[in-house]
Amino acid sequence: QVKLVESGGGLVQPGGSLRLSCAASGFIFSNAAMYWYRQAPGKERELVAFISTTGRNTNYTDSVKGRFTISRDNPKNTVYLQMNNLKPEDTAVYYCYVSRFFSWGQGTQVTVSS
Repeated sequence: QVKLVESGGGLVQPGGSLRLSCAASGFIFSNAAMYWYRQAPGKERELVAFISTTGRNTNYTDSVKGRFTISRDNPKNTVYLQMNNLKPEDTAVYYCYVSRFFSWGQGTQVTVSS
């Protein structure tokens, strides 16, 4: 079955960096576009970043452009989200998602606070 497992979250000070990972299994990873979403307390889940099957095409929500980078390693069945210059408003649970199978990971908490 399709499985997505996120890791790499934690507590970081404003201006700091984190790299999230999402390990995928149960499907042909190289055939699937991947997404990162986030959900802050009391808010709707929002799309953060998208990456195409080959990694050539990416897209970001405006609030993270220039700070976050999505990438993938197809042989390792893993998608990453490098987050730099983190701000308190980036605090949320971050999820990876594969649209082809409508599947979500369990999420990883990112907290940006001094």
